[in-house]
Amino acid sequence: MTEIDAKTDALVPAWLNLPDIAEQLGVEVTRVRQLVKEGQLIAVRRGENRALHVPAAFIDGDKVVKGLSGTLTLLRDDGFTDEEMLEWLFTPDESLPGTPAQALSENRGTEVKRRAQALAV
Repeated sequence: MTEIDAKTDALVPAWLNLPDIAEQLGVEVTRVRQLVKEGQLIAVRRGENRALHVPAAFIDGDKVVKGLSGTLTLLRDDGFTDEEMLEWLFTPDESLPGTPAQALSENRGTEVKRRAQALAV
């Protein structure tokens, strides 16, 4: 769990706190914390009370966006920090088009993973 700088914070259009995510997913907050601990979600401290927040784009209705977990694993294996992963996921990519986070939410995870794998080369 990281604190992020203003530049990265501004890239993410919307954030959800852990209780809100738990409600959306229909699980306990402890389960959301476990998802963060397992690396399936990225949570950062932000705001006045420095509460943990996750980008809203990572949640699709009552589940985590398909392909997110695998993408985060690839980026971690490439040596990315949580902040660098957020920056990469929310920075527009002309070749997608849009951001990798948008592509994941539009079920274009294969394209996103290809780009993440290319970063390791």
